[in-house]
Amino acid sequence: MRRRPGGNRGWLLRLVIAFSFAQAAVSMARPAVSYRALALGADERAVGVIAGVYALLPLFAAVPLGRRTDHGRCAPLLPAGVVLIAAGCVLGGRADSLAAMAVWSGVMGLGHLAFVIGAQSLVARQSAPHEQDRDFGHFTIGASLGQLVGPVAAGALIGGHDMAATSALALLVAGAGAAAAFTTLWRIEDRTAPGARDRSGDRVPVRRILGARGVPAGILISLSVLSATDVLTAYLPVVGEERGIAPSVVGLLLSLRAAATIACRLVLTPLLRLGRTPLLTSTCLLAALLCAGIALPVPVWALAAMLAALGFCLGVGQPLSMTTVVRAAPEGARSTALALRLTGNRLGQVAAPAGAGLVAGVAGVAAPFVLLGGLLLLSAGVALRSPAARRPAPALTEEVPTPLSER
Repeated sequence: MRRRPGGNRGWLLRLVIAFSFAQAAVSMARPAVSYRALALGADERAVGVIAGVYALLPLFAAVPLGRRTDHGRCAPLLPAGVVLIAAGCVLGGRADSLAAMAVWSGVMGLGHLAFVIGAQSLVARQSAPHEQDRDFGHFTIGASLGQLVGPVAAGALIGGHDMAATSALALLVAGAGAAAAFTTLWRIEDRTAPGARDRSGDRVPVRRILGARGVPAGILISLSVLSATDVLTAYLPVVGEERGIAPSVVGLLLSLRAAATIACRLVLTPLLRLGRTPLLTSTCLLAALLCAGIALPVPVWALAAMLAALGFCLGVGQPLSMTTVVRAAPEGARSTALALRLTGNRLGQVAAPAGAGLVAGVAGVAAPFVLLGGLLLLSAGVALRSPAARRPAPALTEEVPTPLSER
């Protein structure tokens, strides 16, 4: 007998664990790729190109993967993504040229994109409409855990006189960590449920998806939050160097930000009692003020408090933007809409650091945080006006597969 969606959440716990391994592998591999490229003789421009391939190459695959998931099953993308991540890490660790490093960096990025599209689509289908905010919040805990553990593990392995060898070792370990995600992907989607079988029907044009009221808002909010996280990670060490803050302290500050984001997502359910629109608007607004505040020459303890509050606020945007996009997208195109959201994220990952670098070169290293504050302020206004945040979720009963464990 089939029960209502959301009744058993064992699949979600296993998905979070798998995502934690996959994200930790990527978060560990990305700095290792940069260090290995430097050891192979790359200059700053070449490192930037290799890092950019990670974000740019998967852009061409995002919409086709979303289309495929809208008219088929989600689960096959998960092991495929893990295989590509592990292969990109391991083969990148064995590469002996910058061109090969760029190729395997792109393969790793494609694997991460495939995994995330499949996983987000799975959460959208297997969660009851009123539980989507909570389940997306718990799902993104996996990303936060991976972002917390991965860089620490990379830092512990990379170093010494032989940077090429230690960075290669870090990439091999990252590949093994990605492969560990396989241990929790068993029976995560029901093959026989109506929503999991191939579905025929006309494809919704991308223009119509982007024209749905609420989809652009969700994409902009997600892009803003991710850009803030990326630029903070990249430029806080530069701010610390300018202000005489030790690298070890900067690392602790970044870990504090990540821990606050995890804490936010653990308590997202009670926070939602405030209402989706007020919560999303207020956290984007407060994050904008805190980002701009980082530009001020405050003492370390005040900077730590600001980063903790900022991490908490940034923890709201990603899961709620996922729900916003899912609810606003036309029926039969929700996975494609999520893929377009991820496309916006990747564009932000390319444009935000580049733009921050230009601004920092002209106006100083603290200026990018003021720019991010303006972007988050715009997101707060968009969240306030978004109709998708206010209207009830559409029924998903015909699209939601029930996990085998509920039968």
